Amino acid sequence: QKLGEDIDLGLEIGDGAEGIGGNEADAPIIRMVSMLLVEAHRMGASDIHLEPLDKKFRVRFRVDGVLQEMQAPPKRLQSAIVSRLKIMTGSMSIAEKRLPQDGRIRVKIKRKPIDLRVSTIPTNHGETVVMRILDKSSLMFGLPELGFLSDDQEIFERLIKLPEGILLITGPTGCGKTTTLYACLNYINKPDRKIITIEEPIEYQMNGINQVQVSSEIGMTFPAALRSILRQAPNIIMIGEIRDLETASIATNASLTGHLVFSTLHTNDAPSAVARLVDIGVKPFLVASSARAIMAQRLVRRLCNNCKEPGELSETDLRALCIEPGQLHEAQVMKPVGCEQCRQIGYKGRMGIFEIFVIDDEVRHMINKRSSTLMLRRRARELGMRTLREDGVRKVLAGLTSAEEVISITIGDVS
Repeated sequence: QKLGEDIDLGLEIGDGAEGIGGNEADAPIIRMVSMLLVEAHRMGASDIHLEPLDKKFRVRFRVDGVLQEMQAPPKRLQSAIVSRLKIMTGSMSIAEKRLPQDGRIRVKIKRKPIDLRVSTIPTNHGETVVMRILDKSSLMFGLPELGFLSDDQEIFERLIKLPEGILLITGPTGCGKTTTLYACLNYINKPDRKIITIEEPIEYQMNGINQVQVSSEIGMTFPAALRSILRQAPNIIMIGEIRDLETASIATNASLTGHLVFSTLHTNDAPSAVARLVDIGVKPFLVASSARAIMAQRLVRRLCNNCKEPGELSETDLRALCIEPGQLHEAQVMKPVGCEQCRQIGYKGRMGIFEIFVIDDEVRHMINKRSSTLMLRRRARELGMRTLREDGVRKVLAGLTSAEEVISITIGDVS
């Protein structure tokens, strides 16, 4: 495989580093690093992990949320490979091996621009490197590609077309919140709307949208950026994450003055987001007035469409997922098999499972009264909210994912 076939030799490698190509002695390392990036992209990896161990240099790709060990280069090349990656960022020091460093690499693979966020940290066996792959093509996701079934998509489309209020996406790190936010912005990005985002960092550049990068070192914090962009008269604001009272207060007030605000929180389910906002100091009446809906989400692996076969649910699966016999009459339960297209895994790609909590007048009244999360959850269920596990069950019965996936991902789900 020739380097020039897959990675443009005129690759962009960080500010001020365009001229660095390496000398002839470096060519094998350059080729090895380039082929590593090409293979990770070909497999659809989200992260590359380079880990120095006692007697080997381990390489692992995270594909569909699962780490897979790859063929590793010789241990003796460990330092040279790490140095090459640092050079490609144009900002990381190859001499500094005692402190953590961060950088960014921009390359073109098969003529597609790919950004990589690079992080190094010293360990007892050398520097470990993690590279997050940011592929702009994933921005082409529409709402259906996120994994919504038709009824939930209809609800969600209606919510993101609202003229004002706050819409929150909640869940743990790595559950696809940012992808969902970008898909929302893509959907509502029209010439008659001004959209501004505040991010740390900007993961993808979006056409027609003003994106602001947070930089705490120079005082450009989330609250400072948010106060400034309100003077820019946006219609829609996306805040990467609500982390503190100041950000939350400005965001809620903005949503009450004619802005539609999207943001994320770290909570396990949708109703818990209300308590989280109150815990960080937002007045309950502000939460009640501003929140329009809260959506919790997780990612499950999709069954490979090329090789999945009809399957059956065990008694254990039926009990764990609370599936009634009547639900199986029109079900299309499938099982993973494995083929060349999915690398014998049986899964290819991921999809979301969702819990959509629409805030109505009764819920607002309950928030004002400081009702418990349990009471809010009961009201949400009365309004028709499905839990994460229940949405997962629907996708199992539709043959989109497996019972094992849904059970493992929603192990702490409360029905």
